[in-house]
Amino acid sequence: MKAHVDKDTCIGCGLCPSVCPEVFEMQDDGKAGEITGNVPESAGDTAKEAADSCPVSAISVG
Repeated sequence: MKAHVDKDTCIGCGLCPSVCPEVFEMQDDGKAGEITGNVPESAGDTAKEAADSCPVSAISVG
């Protein structure tokens, strides 16, 4: 499973790293990014929850 943050869409709200810190982090540009593109099996559900919670649908997990 892979995770991706669309930097053009991201508004930098910080929700995804608060939901799934194993996969997402806030980066120097003030927007979220992936710590790793490959989602660890143990974080699959929370990564999907982060994607579903994104207010601008900037995250894809699959």
